[in-house]
Amino acid sequence: MASRAGPRAAGTDGSDFQHRERVAMHYQMSVTLKYEIKKLTYVHLIIWLLLVAKMSVGHLRLLSHDQVAMPYQWEYPYLLSVVPSLLGLLSFPRNNISYLVLSMISMGLFSIAPLIYGSMEMFPAAQQLYRHGKAYRFLFGFPAVSVMYLVLVLAVQVHAWQLYYSKKLLDSWFTSTQEKKRK
Repeated sequence: MASRAGPRAAGTDGSDFQHRERVAMHYQMSVTLKYEIKKLTYVHLIIWLLLVAKMSVGHLRLLSHDQVAMPYQWEYPYLLSVVPSLLGLLSFPRNNISYLVLSMISMGLFSIAPLIYGSMEMFPAAQQLYRHGKAYRFLFGFPAVSVMYLVLVLAVQVHAWQLYYSKKLLDSWFTSTQEKKRK
C-alpha cells in the first residue's frame, strides 16, 4: 500500500483503481442536496429574523412611524414560514421522507401563498409610487413598498430553490429506497 509521499506499491502502475468500491450516486447527491437546502434555510432564517425585527419595531413603536411603517397583512402569515424550513431540517438526520413531504406541502401554504398575497396587497402602493412618485409608508427613508418587494422577490427565490432541491432530494431518497427493496 502506497503512502501519499512514499513510493507506489510494487507491481502496480496506478491504473488498478477501477475495481475499488465507490459511493453510490444517490448518496452523493443526497449529501449535496442536503447541504444546499441547509444553506437556503439559513438564508430564509435571516430573512425571517429581519421581518420579525421590522414587525416588532413597528408594533412596539420603538422608532417613529416615519422610520418604520406598520407591517403589511401578508407579513403575519409569513411568520409561519419558519415551520416548513424546520421540518425540512428535521427530515435530514434519518432521511425521513414523510417530514420532507410535509415540509414541501407546508412550504406552499405558509411560505409561497403569503408571498403571492403580499405581491397583490402591495401592488396598488407600488403602482402609485411609480406612477405618481408618492409613498405613504417608509423604512428608514426608503419607500416601504420598494424595500418589501425586494424582500419578497428574494424570499420567492429562496423558497423556489428550497422546493426544487427538496424535490430532487425526495427523488434521490426514493431511488435509494427502491434499490433496497429490490435486494
